[in-house]
Amino acid sequence: MDSQRVIIVGGGAAGFFAAITCAETAPGTHVTILERGPEFLAKVRVSGGGRCNVTHACFDAREFSTRYPRGAQELIGPFRRFGAGDTVEWFNNRGVRFYTQPDGCMFPVSNSSQTIIDCFLDAAKTAGVNLRTRCGVNQITRRATGGFDVTLSNSETLTCDRLLLTTGGCRPDISGLVAALGHTIEPPVPSLFTFNLDIPWLRQLAGIVIESVEVAAGGLRERGTLLVTHTGLSGPAILRLSAWGARRFHDCDYKFPLRINWLPDLDPTTELQCRRDQQPARLVSNTPLAPLPARLWEQLVGAAGIDRETRWAKLSRSALHRLTQQLIRTELPVTGKSLNKEEFVTCGGVRLSEVNFKTMESRRCPGLHFAGELLDIDGITGGFNFQAAWTTGWLAGHALAINP
Repeated sequence: MDSQRVIIVGGGAAGFFAAITCAETAPGTHVTILERGPEFLAKVRVSGGGRCNVTHACFDAREFSTRYPRGAQELIGPFRRFGAGDTVEWFNNRGVRFYTQPDGCMFPVSNSSQTIIDCFLDAAKTAGVNLRTRCGVNQITRRATGGFDVTLSNSETLTCDRLLLTTGGCRPDISGLVAALGHTIEPPVPSLFTFNLDIPWLRQLAGIVIESVEVAAGGLRERGTLLVTHTGLSGPAILRLSAWGARRFHDCDYKFPLRINWLPDLDPTTELQCRRDQQPARLVSNTPLAPLPARLWEQLVGAAGIDRETRWAKLSRSALHRLTQQLIRTELPVTGKSLNKEEFVTCGGVRLSEVNFKTMESRRCPGLHFAGELLDIDGITGGFNFQAAWTTGWLAGHALAINP
């Protein structure tokens, strides 16, 4: 009997995890990864600033699933079968060790994504996976006798018994291929993006990091670190807010009011009154409330309409109120978005109800499987998108290894 032939379209995180799992589970299976670009695992290379945030130190499946604006319910079962702890063990068994940051993000001890890439390439080659780059796919045809014909951009046609699509964000060309196989595509829109703000005083603070703020927009609220950039605002708080609000922010063309509480852990009214009583001769602009950076404090004082030469003793009750409001409810107009560098994530993709999450197999096209970001699944920052890729790739890989 001929060995089963499996083709995986997409040489990224989910594709490699599935290919290795399939080849190791069923050594006789002929597994091929097709990558349209010149190199494999390009997104892994740039993730986490080149360090690769592999997963997150949360080991309860239900709790882990709450970090997904889309796909949370569907992922509970898969995470119980292969979660963050299993990912760590998988890599440990292949010589890769991790450390955990205070925020729960897990990175290889080498602090280099190349460690992860080398691990995958070595494991794939050892398992006998056939690796092909510069192989774009132009057409997929389901065969009447079962299996698929995959036509490449160079007109070459490959035949397989099982097909896995792990192409990442749902590009128009891939959407067409998936739709032709009977699937519905939820319209893809950006997730995990930064906010553009045309506020001169804010842009003067580019590079400043505030460790704990609360940001709110569109009825959503997030807390975390905020980074001021040359174009506006970024950092985990903004990226998480963008993920949860991906569709509503898209629908309003990325123009909406953003509210910032710069001191969510303090009562500014009490703190400001103490300054007024204890340091009456000091200039308001020169006595920032910790943990706010001095430069940010100066700008917030100015934005509250308080002159730079005003001393605490001369601060009027109305000015004190304005400053308090500025600290807890700065309202700024967002005028657009910027992509989060190369770590582009979309919401949207293959409709989840059309996929069996025990095997990642299509409910509409037998023998066709999906994994990774091509599905309408996306997580917030912190290793959650990669974990979804590892988990769905692992499930698909095991299913592909079973000869029907």
